[in-house]
Amino acid sequence: MVNGWMGNLLVGMRVINEILTAGVAITAFSLFLYALTFNLRNRVARSFALILLCVVVVFTAEAMQNDTVPNWGLELLLRLQWFGIVFLPAAYLHLSDALLVTAGMPSRGRRRKAIRLIYFVSAIFLLLLGYGHLLGDFVAQGQPAPHLERTLWTEFFSLYYLIVMIWAWINFLRAFRQMLTRSGRRRMLYLMAGATAPALGSYPYLMYGSSFASRHLYLFWGSALVINLLVGGLVVVMAYAVAFFGVSWPDRLVKIRLFKWILRGPVTASLTLGLMTLVRRGGEIYAGEIYSAFVPLTMILSVLLIEHTITILAPLWERNLFFGGDKEELLLLQNIEERLLTRNDLQQFLEAVLAAVRDHLQSPSAFIAALDGDDLALVSMAGSKNMLPEESFPEVLRLPELEQGQLRQEFTWGDFWILPLRERKGEFDRDEIRPLLGILGVAHQSFEKIDDDQREALWLLADRATLALEDRQLQQVVFQSLQNLQPQAEALQHWRASGRYDSKASMLSASLPPEGDLVNWVKDALSHYWGGPKLSGSPLMDLDVVRKERKEHDGNATNALRAILRKGVENIRPDGKRGFTGEWVLYNILEMKFIEGHKVREVAARLAMSEADLYRKQRVAVEAVAKMVLQMEAEVKEER
Repeated sequence: MVNGWMGNLLVGMRVINEILTAGVAITAFSLFLYALTFNLRNRVARSFALILLCVVVVFTAEAMQNDTVPNWGLELLLRLQWFGIVFLPAAYLHLSDALLVTAGMPSRGRRRKAIRLIYFVSAIFLLLLGYGHLLGDFVAQGQPAPHLERTLWTEFFSLYYLIVMIWAWINFLRAFRQMLTRSGRRRMLYLMAGATAPALGSYPYLMYGSSFASRHLYLFWGSALVINLLVGGLVVVMAYAVAFFGVSWPDRLVKIRLFKWILRGPVTASLTLGLMTLVRRGGEIYAGEIYSAFVPLTMILSVLLIEHTITILAPLWERNLFFGGDKEELLLLQNIEERLLTRNDLQQFLEAVLAAVRDHLQSPSAFIAALDGDDLALVSMAGSKNMLPEESFPEVLRLPELEQGQLRQEFTWGDFWILPLRERKGEFDRDEIRPLLGILGVAHQSFEKIDDDQREALWLLADRATLALEDRQLQQVVFQSLQNLQPQAEALQHWRASGRYDSKASMLSASLPPEGDLVNWVKDALSHYWGGPKLSGSPLMDLDVVRKERKEHDGNATNALRAILRKGVENIRPDGKRGFTGEWVLYNILEMKFIEGHKVREVAARLAMSEADLYRKQRVAVEAVAKMVLQMEAEVKEER
């Protein structure tokens, strides 16, 4: 009785371990994709992605091992599993070096060489694995599970594994001491705690074949169960700490994105897989069926219900977990985003107003024009367009009826009734003329008159149009303010994010210039490519890449900038012999207009295009050169 109960306990522990192992593999792979998607440009994130890749290989190979796999398949999976274990120490040391660099302790060459040496040693162990020296023969009936026999090289690898891990942890501690800000020290603590996960995760596989594991099966599987639970949680903790490296997003945005990624990926997949496994195992025990229709049904229902729950609860947990003391401001921004009247929304609304106007008065044509500076611009038109002389709009603004400024007084202009649309919001004196926003025009027949009911309804619709134009005007001011704010906000976020780990370097370094400004600077410099104030006095002279290039040109900044611009132009040159086909258009425009100095008319004639088309494609070509310059500048800053 006891043996039966203990045997069932052992089977249950192994089943739970199978589910947890698959869950860890899913979580690691999902976080690996996250690192590749959002912050791969950062060296900390890149080295962390290597660790995750090792974890994915180890736990995926383990999760695929079950009773249905033949012995040759089990042996192959066990050897594949060691691909990840072999390179895990090197990846750890690589991560610790990246943290030291980020903390302001760049390598003088010794650490870089040491990392390359460790990767080389790991590659040697991989060769030993391939030739059957690192691990011995396959033991199908081994305890605590089928495994490969240990050899002398296995003991050497275990010692190597331990030494490199201790070395990496010493680097972690050195990087932690360099942290000056509270947020930086807190994130480093998270990272150091999470860094124990892969090391712990490799414990069961290093124990396979040992006498301790074969004698204490319950202790082995119990510790493996606890370790898999810890690994699943600590990998997420480590990913959370690394997610802040190399990005200038606000902290709340990083947390929300990572949380959503984990819920929709690892949590959904792991729960679904666990429920499917339990249903399948239950079918084997109680019904004697290995597979039943309940397995796919469980999978479908689980995915749909979990995703539905996440979508419903997302606004709630975003507000309560991540908004903090800024909840009111962020909720206001969310409401603005949801209720924002875009250009397309405005057009649809005004079309609906004009349709109601025409339907109410049985008018053949109606339009709304908005005041744009000192001119009227047609915003929306319904009905016959032939009746509207747009070129006569300036005459409307000079009509005495419009200049009188009466709030609700329509007048006749040609075949149209004109209703002035004036500001209604704000405080105005009774005799003060309210600013004009635009006009509503309704076509009429000369013999028709408008009665009081029709007039009241018409002015009600005009008020609806006035409200839309007022919102449009306010939103244009908001958008302009946001555009002016964006470069400064990006720079502040960049300094704030990098200042957590190396405050001195980040605050003293210049940020990358806005791409919009860079395009104009590049265009001006290209226009004086062979000499002139727009080249010698260009703001591009302040870029780090220009300062670096000056060393190659005897300190001449003008020649350095000219060489960089030339690199940018050559970057968009297609492969092969120069021609005049479509793929060569952008390069030919830059080469002929700026480098060779031909006039616009000559270039347009040579390329068989209109001057207007030439200017449009020239803009695209200059933007491509600007992006290349921006990329070179980012690379120089990364090297520094």
